[in-house]
Amino acid sequence: MNRLLLAAAAVAIVVTSQGACATTATTNLNASANVSTVCTMTASALVFGEVALSGATTGATPGTATITVTCTGGGAYTVGLDTGLHNVAAQRNLMSGAATLPYGLFQDLAHGTVWTNAGAGLVSGTGSAAAQILTVYGNIAAGLPVVSGSGAAYTDTVLVTLTY
Repeated sequence: MNRLLLAAAAVAIVVTSQGACATTATTNLNASANVSTVCTMTASALVFGEVALSGATTGATPGTATITVTCTGGGAYTVGLDTGLHNVAAQRNLMSGAATLPYGLFQDLAHGTVWTNAGAGLVSGTGSAAAQILTVYGNIAAGLPVVSGSGAAYTDTVLVTLTY
């Protein structure tokens, strides 16, 4: 029996001493992620409709269009409008054949800030992951000479640029 007790005591000493000799090592696992801004954009048509007339000149004829921008939350963006296909010296023009009809695109209803594709003419925003609707205020000014009224549409195409 003494032998059995001595053997059990020896095993206990060996097991205990093995635990005391164990060592550990640590290191860091670094985690990272990149979250890029992602944006989409759509634009509606700007239709002035029938141009108002006042004698031999045009009356003021307003129109609106919308640009819908959706960007991931927190992403900054700008929206610019170029001068169109038929511009002359940065003046936007609707055309029908050789006839032109000047018009403007603005950031505000009062037509105080021209919407362009540079500097103060850009519209800026910050994405919220929800659609943000920007209104383009168009205007054919009063007092322009009446152009031929053949019933043909006067058209132009303006490039909308979303930068994010």
